[in-house]
Amino acid sequence: MRVIAGTARSLRLKTPEGMDTRPTTDRIKETLFNMLQPYLSGALFVDLFSGSGGIGIEALSRGAKHAYFVENEKRALSCIQENLQFTHLADRATILKTDVLSAIYGIHEKEADIVFLDPPYDCGHEARVLAALGELPWVTENTLIVIETSLRTDISCLEETGFSLEKEKRYKTNRHIFCRKM
Repeated sequence: MRVIAGTARSLRLKTPEGMDTRPTTDRIKETLFNMLQPYLSGALFVDLFSGSGGIGIEALSRGAKHAYFVENEKRALSCIQENLQFTHLADRATILKTDVLSAIYGIHEKEADIVFLDPPYDCGHEARVLAALGELPWVTENTLIVIETSLRTDISCLEETGFSLEKEKRYKTNRHIFCRKM
């Protein structure tokens, strides 16, 4: 896995060993960031279920001003820290070493520009996290929420949790859901 573009372009990132994380492939990451590029300059980016930190690091490399990385798995946290140091982006990052629901209530920003949510597939975390995000003052109608899910994940919870679907990008085994607060 590598950084696709920006100030850290082509740098290889470490990923945790084992099956606890599934890093987003370079091809899917490139497609995702081609869609996000117009929103990245100076953005506040929140990377939930960060894994190795590859998505948040890509956002920083492409011009986000600051990124929050939320992860509670020890090996993944170590990778995030090492990757941020290696890419020289650590000064623009905050790592929250806790579960996602605890972490999001600890973020005290005026407004997040992009929230990326990549929970373990098919475990039902999306509805709980979206419900919590909908209550937070830093998630506004301007905040773009991007959810990476398997193709079989039911996203009917969007409207129930106060979000509306903007678009969906499907790949072979997964997809990105783009939504905003209603």
